Amino acid sequence: MKPSIIVFPASNCDRDAAMALEQATGQKAAMVWHGEASLPDTDFIVLPGGFSYGDYLRSGAMAAKSPIMRDVAAKAKAGTPVIGICNGFQILCETGLLPGALLRNAGLNFVCRSVTLRVENSQSMFTSGFEKGRYVEFPVAHHDGNYFADDATLDQLEGDGRIAFRYVDNPNGSARDIAGLLNDAGNVLGMMPHPERAISALLGGVDGAAFFKGIFDAAA
Repeated sequence: MKPSIIVFPASNCDRDAAMALEQATGQKAAMVWHGEASLPDTDFIVLPGGFSYGDYLRSGAMAAKSPIMRDVAAKAKAGTPVIGICNGFQILCETGLLPGALLRNAGLNFVCRSVTLRVENSQSMFTSGFEKGRYVEFPVAHHDGNYFADDATLDQLEGDGRIAFRYVDNPNGSARDIAGLLNDAGNVLGMMPHPERAISALLGGVDGAAFFKGIFDAAA
């Protein structure tokens, strides 16, 4: 497994993601600058959290136009697994790799705390380490985490089993408590909570370690 992490201006969770991937795979991830035209040989791509381009225009809007995203989109459409966490989720929506948009939190406040999620789909490679209905805890840290899509899109996501995680106590107003969702092929996941910040008891939890281990066990 050869993982890659895309680094944007003002990414702030790229090193956290690198630690999580190295712990899960035993390999160092390639850190790929957003201005590159193409990725190295890679089997797994992470768009990390942060505030790319200072969240100007809209969160993720400018990062979605970065040169590297053309290759990320091409590889995603060819089947390479891609996960976008927090700002990465916003970027996936802005590129059209996932439907919907991330709006300002319903309370208009930055939310930074641990939240409980319920696993809604355990059949994807991203969630195969958990059984359906399991509760997990990951931190959130965002101002624009309020997932929105029209009712027809939400109904389709529900019907197709593409909701990966739901909030138990919704911190941001996301439609139907959606915390993470999959593309129609199941190889792209966007989620607002940060599993890479929950990979050790010293960090406050280990559900993130199980999350990443499950991904790479499934890939193996």
